[in-house]
Amino acid sequence: MQLNLLVLRYKNIEASKQFYEKLLGLNFIKEQHGKGAVHFSAYVGKTVLELYPLTDGGEIENIRLGFTLEVEDVAKHLEKVQIEILSHYKFEGKRVFVVCDLEGRKIELSN
Repeated sequence: MQLNLLVLRYKNIEASKQFYEKLLGLNFIKEQHGKGAVHFSAYVGKTVLELYPLTDGGEIENIRLGFTLEVEDVAKHLEKVQIEILSHYKFEGKRVFVVCDLEGRKIELSN
């Protein structure tokens, strides 16, 4: 079994798209299925990450994401792309850095 789709909803999907492009180096494409909402999608490995607009009255989900980056030094990467590190810790011999996206979701990054 493998996760193949993750949909996140944002108040500002354009700004959120730019955040994930900067953070993860993703290349999003603009999509619309039938009369559905315009959204952005990109592949993270074999998983599709879709950014949809938050519906009026909708609430941000309390989801924590984790990504393994293909960079030599995660802390230097975050400094380079000017994303603040909230905290960091060691897990299974790896350094894990915690950041927040534009809607306050925590994202864990390691390599």
